[in-house]
Amino acid sequence: MEQILYKLNPWWEVEFHTKSIPRPKYRNKLSRFLPLRDIVLLTGLRRVGKTTIIKQLVEELLQEVKPELIFYVSLDAYGLEKHSIHEIVTRYRTIHRLGLDQKIYVFLDEIAFKEDFQRELKDFYDNENMKICASASSASILRDKKAYLTGRTRTIEILPLDFEEFLVFRNAKIKTADAYLLENYFMEYMQTGGLPEYVLTGDIVYLSELVDSILYKDIIAFHNIKDPAIVKDFFRLLMERAGKIITLNKMAKILGISLDTVRRYMEYFKETYMVYTVERCGKLNQRLRTGKKLYAGDVGLRNMATGFRDRGAVFENMVYLKIKQHNPCYIYEDGNEIDFFFKDTLMEVKFREKLKDKQLRLFEKIPAKEKIIVSEWQEYMKLR
Repeated sequence: MEQILYKLNPWWEVEFHTKSIPRPKYRNKLSRFLPLRDIVLLTGLRRVGKTTIIKQLVEELLQEVKPELIFYVSLDAYGLEKHSIHEIVTRYRTIHRLGLDQKIYVFLDEIAFKEDFQRELKDFYDNENMKICASASSASILRDKKAYLTGRTRTIEILPLDFEEFLVFRNAKIKTADAYLLENYFMEYMQTGGLPEYVLTGDIVYLSELVDSILYKDIIAFHNIKDPAIVKDFFRLLMERAGKIITLNKMAKILGISLDTVRRYMEYFKETYMVYTVERCGKLNQRLRTGKKLYAGDVGLRNMATGFRDRGAVFENMVYLKIKQHNPCYIYEDGNEIDFFFKDTLMEVKFREKLKDKQLRLFEKIPAKEKIIVSEWQEYMKLR
């Protein structure tokens, strides 16, 4: 095990630099949580950049903390399968002769690979002097049925690159006089999406292999599903329906599977951050009677599955990811729909289109402190 741990922590022996592109909005948030005792949980879609952000924080920490007091481990690493988190951390402490009272910084990548990790984290929190940051590509990290971690955690969800980050990754240095070039980059962003490695390489095979990895590793194998073909069809149907209201009954009929199976599969895809759903605004009975709106976790994944078409749906999906932190709902009345309502803000997304008469009347009728129609990239960039 010692050889594996040294390989994962090169800063114990040599100077360490990540050579990766910074994502300040996440690293800064993570840095603010470091002085707090709380366990920090990083979640998000696979390959969205969680490990990179952790390594960037390690590099920052090394400026003021001794290298041997910083410990990183990827819990899906070959050779660590049979070891508990406690065994791994104890081995690390033994290597550097660190007592339990010595403050250490521990980064546990892909923690969901270890069963009962919540109990182990609670024990660390209660009995050892350590700052813990853990990551997972599954929302299962947030489900703590026995409440081991209640009141002990801060969660940061890492999303795909937004447009401003996309420009940095594409090394787009645009002069004020050439601002019109932003539109070309924005159209590229609409097609590419925001998964960092794909933005850097444009390798469609990488994106295809990522989808296969999520489907087979995180859904089919993890949940012991016997018919992989149905899961693939389910994924394609979800991507086709991105930006639209979906009903589980209709999905069951299309795929020829039971309603219960559709419910379970939908939860599996949501757990992996492949999709998000938005409820209808209103009373409980209205929400239950109406389907939810569906959005892809990344428009690049959606475009790979469906082709780059229906740009209105792609644009709406991008807007949703930009405002997701506000937990919006959608409005539906007399056959007309308004895309988002949150914090007394009403928002309709129409990519290079105008609202139709009935929809415009509904938009004007609904009381809201702020009303926004997003139809161009410039309006998208103003969203916060």
